[in-house]
Amino acid sequence: MLRDPAGYARELADMHTRWDANQFLGIRFGPAMVDLFDTLGFFRIFSAIWFVAVLVVLVVAIICCTLDRTPRLWRSVQPGIVDQPLPFFDPVLPERAELEHSNLAPDDIARTLRRRHFKVRRATSADGTVQWLQGDRNQYFKLTTLLTHLGLILFLVGGAVTVTLGFETVVFVGVGQTAPVQPVGTPGNMLVKVNSFAAPVLDNGKPADYVTDLSVFQDGQQVARKDIRVNDPLEVQGFMFHQNTFGPAVDMTIRDADGQLVWTGPILLDSNVGDFPSGFGTIPGSEIGILTVLTRTADGAPALLLQGVGPSDATGAAPTLFRALIGVGGTADPALTAGYSLTWDSVGAWTGMVIKNDPGAPVIWLAFLCLISGLVMTFYLPRRRAWIRLDGDTLRIAMTGDRYVDLPRELARLVEDFGAARGRSADAVVPTP
Repeated sequence: MLRDPAGYARELADMHTRWDANQFLGIRFGPAMVDLFDTLGFFRIFSAIWFVAVLVVLVVAIICCTLDRTPRLWRSVQPGIVDQPLPFFDPVLPERAELEHSNLAPDDIARTLRRRHFKVRRATSADGTVQWLQGDRNQYFKLTTLLTHLGLILFLVGGAVTVTLGFETVVFVGVGQTAPVQPVGTPGNMLVKVNSFAAPVLDNGKPADYVTDLSVFQDGQQVARKDIRVNDPLEVQGFMFHQNTFGPAVDMTIRDADGQLVWTGPILLDSNVGDFPSGFGTIPGSEIGILTVLTRTADGAPALLLQGVGPSDATGAAPTLFRALIGVGGTADPALTAGYSLTWDSVGAWTGMVIKNDPGAPVIWLAFLCLISGLVMTFYLPRRRAWIRLDGDTLRIAMTGDRYVDLPRELARLVEDFGAARGRSADAVVPTP
């Protein structure tokens, strides 16, 4: 109803009807509460000025946070110093290990690191007696937190695009009827026609499916046709036609006192009177409205209760002009129905569709991809680094990594690999507890 001023006014009047009688300590607060909620935009919250302002502040805050963190993130992913001093490999420090009589050449160590998907860098002391190797795995994946931030921003941007440029409406159309998608007069407007509706049931009586044979017309030409279901919509020129709801209808024929055809077609029973489906319509060319209620007779046969009402008087009350009860195929006595012949031809159905054009959807999907990708790479591909110091025949290992890395296990695997590479048991390795 947000794009339909008349519909919004009806909904607001309905709010007043339901809430105006509320009171506290003898003070009626209902009318003021509804008006206050309307003024504050609580009934259209996603387009309310204050809500949009909060979103703008949130986007600016995320951008500022990202700009502030990016330089530090970039510095943190740099490889660092390869030729670490000897105290860096002190066995008293965590995740340190030492291998005596390694018999490993630098090329053997480099191959072992690469098999573990480490990027290898090397350094050699000035006198050539000490070799350093650094293995760096998932070096730049810490930057993927920026993807997460971008995803949050794109979510908000996509929502703003949807609210600003998107279109959504709900239409109820009887079988055989047509209805415009957008307000009448919209250039290039489309019409939907319900060719048929089916709701087959299972053996236990529960619905097995809801299927609408839907045609879409533009400029008098059919541009698409499809059987739509709840999770299988029709897409035409960016508009999505979703099966949403359904209900009964009654096919009626109305003739005036001269026998001239006034109306023929379905009347949608899209409301309820008690537990009975009901609908309301106006006899074309008159000021008589008809409340139609689908009920049953005492013996269980379907019956249609017709109540004619006239224009509202000064008090807002609408007088009842007639009441009639007819069965399928029956015709009400014109003498009792204000001179009109009302015939119930058959039982029909109507289908309700949500029609959407959401230009923000691609942005939302991109935001989802960025957010999920950033989270997955941040948590499942954390960075870890290994420093190797080869001093003569002694191999020293030091490992560091993000807090998501099981460093003791990583170190144990690397030690085993070096042990296998030198052709001896890894039991000779003395890792730091």
